[in-house]
Amino acid sequence: MSTFQDPILFLYKSRQSQSPSIRSYRRRRRRHHPKMNIVFFLSVFLLFVGANSSQFPIDEATIAEIQHAFSQNKLTSRELLDHYLNKIDFLNPVLRSVLEVNPDARAQAETADRERELAGGKALGELHGIPVLLKDSIGTKDRLNTTAGSFALLGSVVPRDATVVHRLRNAGAVILGKTSLTEWYGSRSLKIPHGWCARGGQALVSNF
Repeated sequence: MSTFQDPILFLYKSRQSQSPSIRSYRRRRRRHHPKMNIVFFLSVFLLFVGANSSQFPIDEATIAEIQHAFSQNKLTSRELLDHYLNKIDFLNPVLRSVLEVNPDARAQAETADRERELAGGKALGELHGIPVLLKDSIGTKDRLNTTAGSFALLGSVVPRDATVVHRLRNAGAVILGKTSLTEWYGSRSLKIPHGWCARGGQALVSNF
């Protein structure tokens, strides 16, 4: 872990003084050359991938390959979830892509592992035990917030899961958390930078 932790901390500290406000974002955009940002983040990504000592190559795997690894006992849903949680812990302070992680995600992953064990390792569906991130505009009737990136809806409770969430749960997917988006999908103002919201600030990339 130490092989990629230091570069990430360097990037994080170099940006700690950056406010998520639109005004400060515009000042930063004039100061920093975009090509330098790309070089920095590519370096961090390569260091992270190189430091991944997992027996199964999770980052390059398709869902079908992950399901095959499940069936061969080479990987569990809990291990897969922990892999992504570790990536979020280290990269999100800089990338600001994930607004919050589902506090029930580990319990969901462990449930998927038990269901697979009871089925004798038999595949239970393409999405069974697979962690999924949702945009913060997609309603979930659980302990996650649904705010469209705004503090105005923080703590509000939706009446039901969105249809896509209902179908994901029925398929056995693990709801990992909520990701950032342009606040109110940009309807708040035409001057909001793409990817900025009050809750998360300026997101840089969305890929984990």
